[in-house]
Amino acid sequence: MNKTKLSIAIISAAISFGASVSSMAHDSDPYSGDAYLIDQRGKVVRNAYDECWRTGEWTPAKEIWGCGGPAPKKDEPAPVAEKPAEPSGPAKPAFEKIMLSAEALFDTDKYVVKSEGKASLDELVSKMQQFPQVELILLTGHADFRGSDKHNQTLSENRANAVKDYLVSKGVAADRIQAEGKGESEPVTKPEDCKGKKGAALSACLQPDRRVQVEIAVQREVK
Repeated sequence: MNKTKLSIAIISAAISFGASVSSMAHDSDPYSGDAYLIDQRGKVVRNAYDECWRTGEWTPAKEIWGCGGPAPKKDEPAPVAEKPAEPSGPAKPAFEKIMLSAEALFDTDKYVVKSEGKASLDELVSKMQQFPQVELILLTGHADFRGSDKHNQTLSENRANAVKDYLVSKGVAADRIQAEGKGESEPVTKPEDCKGKKGAALSACLQPDRRVQVEIAVQREVK
């Protein structure tokens, strides 16, 4: 008998033997792994010596209870999920998010703060003086979609930095202010809001998108 026929004969004998002893499967829960031969009920098959019938996928790590593996621990309390840490910051911000209109602060397509726009920034200076617990504010410049992406990004950054420079000139510590620009990436208006508008009408419709947003980024708790 050649090797191929011998191998087929051995495999056939193993399958026949496994089927003949399937009734000897132990009474544990159905097994769903690949380390042991299972019968039609999903139970592990045992041989004539009451040993679990292993497959070629068996490894010591896959050994289960009843087939040589350790017995499951009983009366062990279920693990208790850790309680999420309570936020360490204050429950309420010292002041709400502020939206500063670009028209109120700057001339068209410019980033030098206008004299009439400084009043709004002076109010922000007062808030920073009134609430020293505000350790960091975030100034974010925004533009509308007109113009190139690069131009709008640069303009939004320059406007945010111009506001920061003004606050610093009024005595607000520079390390309490972070400035950045978002260009045209975060509009307030929706595409359908200004559909069909052109010229001055379109500019007026897009006015909410041109802004400098002020929000508290870090605020320590006051006890």
